Amino acid sequence: MVADEAPADEVRGVVQGAAPVPLSVLDLVTVGAGRTATDALRTSVDLVRLAEARGFHRYWVAEHHSMPGVASSSPAVILAHLAAHSERIRLGSGGVMLPNHAPLVIAEQFGTLEAMAPGRIDLGLGRAPGTDGATAAALRRTDRLNEGADDFPEQLAELIRFLDDDFPDGHPYGRIHAVPGPVQGTSPGGVQSPHRPPVWLLGSSGFSARLAGLLGLPFAFAHHFSAQNTVPALDLYRESFKPSRVLDAPYALIGVSVLATDEESEARRQVLATGLNMVRLRTGRPGLFPTPEEAEAHEFSPMEREFVSSWNANIVHGSVDEVRSGLDELQKRTGADELMLTSHAHRGELRLRSYELIADAYGLPTI
Repeated sequence: MVADEAPADEVRGVVQGAAPVPLSVLDLVTVGAGRTATDALRTSVDLVRLAEARGFHRYWVAEHHSMPGVASSSPAVILAHLAAHSERIRLGSGGVMLPNHAPLVIAEQFGTLEAMAPGRIDLGLGRAPGTDGATAAALRRTDRLNEGADDFPEQLAELIRFLDDDFPDGHPYGRIHAVPGPVQGTSPGGVQSPHRPPVWLLGSSGFSARLAGLLGLPFAFAHHFSAQNTVPALDLYRESFKPSRVLDAPYALIGVSVLATDEESEARRQVLATGLNMVRLRTGRPGLFPTPEEAEAHEFSPMEREFVSSWNANIVHGSVDEVRSGLDELQKRTGADELMLTSHAHRGELRLRSYELIADAYGLPTI
């Protein structure tokens, strides 16, 4: 007996309204100055409800560590919470940084999530640490960080074996099973669904793009912090692509920083605060997401101003008309199959309003 059969295609999204491609959400659970992680997580609940109600296709949470302004260190925990506050929208990791974890642990976590929200869990995987080197060493209990990244294809293969419960005979892990998982369906009286979360590869360079193509997996590119590499990486993915049982043709989404506001000036102020936040992060001084007033009072050095200008040039922001035009142009230029939008602002209500304005601009339905 098979329970909860999965939909035929869980990768490709459905276009809603007048959007050029499916639209999705990436959440870093931003914590603003003067606010708490509890506040940020409450915003995430409000946001997943909004995204589901307005027809956004999926909602992913990113793994980051040792950053006071980012409360998404435990994607699986947050996704379980969001699953309890939603019914239809796909939920997933964007992503889990696989070298930080044992593959069996990830298989167990996402098997559990799949049991909680059958047929709507994605497992997005990256090979970067999602933090600085010292924190990565603490996570992995080793200072040989390159070793983890170099072993990523092997870690990925092991994880997929655990997810599918199909280690070959004689393999050292052949008698080990990720639970919840397929083994429950093959046990006496088992009714476990054979379905498991689809795997995505994430990247900001060519390595994961090529690997995703060779394996025939969907690919997510971090345009929001590696914009100069977007088109080359997507080209490499498409050129490397080999059809698989997962996909018969390439499917790529890109993460896009975006902020639409009712007043254009407010978008500029919030984006300046984003710039200050990134300056602090890149200089080893990460903190809570600053207020616009704090950013306006900050005396940027010439080098900092150059960095902020370059960084903010890749944030699609301003009035809703500006944002829609910018997203349309970006999708056309990259050929992305899906746009995953991430909005950063000091106040959670501004992030919520940004997604609401974008949904209205494209005529996304209220579902």
